[in-house]
Amino acid sequence: MKILNIIVVVLTITFLSSCAQKKQEKFLLVKNTLNMDRTFETLELSKDFLKVTDLSIVGILDKETNELQITQLIDTDEDGIMDELLFQPNLGPNSEKKYQIIEISAEERPKPEIYCYSRFVPERTDDYAWENDRVAFRTYGPNAQYRFENKLEEGTLSSGIDAWLKRVDYLIIDKWYKEYTEKTGTYHEDTGEGLDNFHVGKSRGVGGITYKNDTTYHVSKNFITWRTITTGPIRTSFVLDYAEWDAGGKLIKDSKLISLDRGNNLSKFEITLEGGVDKISAGLTLHDKKGEVSGSNTNNWVSYWEDLDDSEIGTGIVTTSDYFDSYERYDSEVKDWSNAFLNLKVKDNKVVYYSGFGWMKSGQFNDNAQWKTYLNHFSERINNPLEMVLK
Repeated sequence: MKILNIIVVVLTITFLSSCAQKKQEKFLLVKNTLNMDRTFETLELSKDFLKVTDLSIVGILDKETNELQITQLIDTDEDGIMDELLFQPNLGPNSEKKYQIIEISAEERPKPEIYCYSRFVPERTDDYAWENDRVAFRTYGPNAQYRFENKLEEGTLSSGIDAWLKRVDYLIIDKWYKEYTEKTGTYHEDTGEGLDNFHVGKSRGVGGITYKNDTTYHVSKNFITWRTITTGPIRTSFVLDYAEWDAGGKLIKDSKLISLDRGNNLSKFEITLEGGVDKISAGLTLHDKKGEVSGSNTNNWVSYWEDLDDSEIGTGIVTTSDYFDSYERYDSEVKDWSNAFLNLKVKDNKVVYYSGFGWMKSGQFNDNAQWKTYLNHFSERINNPLEMVLK
């Protein structure tokens, strides 16, 4: 009888332990409410959402394939503790998918190639450059401004965003700058990887901001400080701060949190503004003004498609309905001052939009129609984000 009682106790403990383990299992249900495939959209999972104390031991398992998903950990406030876990699910139209939240070691975490990268570039004056597997960008710092204002070589006065036209999926920033500084090559010629032939000057380039006071547009000078937050397989992000600038008697100060995710042609701009402005505009340079400006009041974007040397390029800015106000074309006889603008509402001293380009020679887009379709789909996705439920 005693042995039987022991067996019963052991079985009871095993059963209760099994039930406890099942209760501890966590699943993330991701739902796509749109009639289109959803790929390369990044989900941000916090400790509070996942109900965990340490994100560094969290893994995401695809229950259909039993494969660990590629993830990226981010310390957003630089206190040494990871605040967000990123991953990019893959869902079909009008579908949902279940992922299991599991505990993994550092050795078990997938170690994929880095596709999203950014850094300060002191060897080329003081650019800040960023890229992913599809596009690359750069903008200009205080030393470039100093050189311009003192008529020194390699000076640039601009808060515009430059487009680097890459046509390979691997990282090119370090390679191109190394060739530039060592004088073993130049990124102004295409040797198979792409090139920088996109002129910015004092224009807005691909998404620089401006403030319109009465009938005059005003812009800031170069960024004054920078801070890299993360690079990795899914996202690169960084902060650029700008000195206070005079917009026709209104003093404005802005700080830009910029991020670029894998598989996307558009960078995300989250801008904090001081100065009491209720509207701001982001612009696309019109170069020789021979291209086509188009836009959508329904899908909240503006675009410019033009010939560029031996190819064609589309630039675009997209936002959500919360921030969209209107779009317009502004022509000027002043060099680099003609731009297409997306006019944006400032809410709680903040504005959010996405800006980037598609270069036909990269093979990503065949014509203007495909570029517009991309902008429409991008708008639908950001206005209808993937839904997440923890179970």
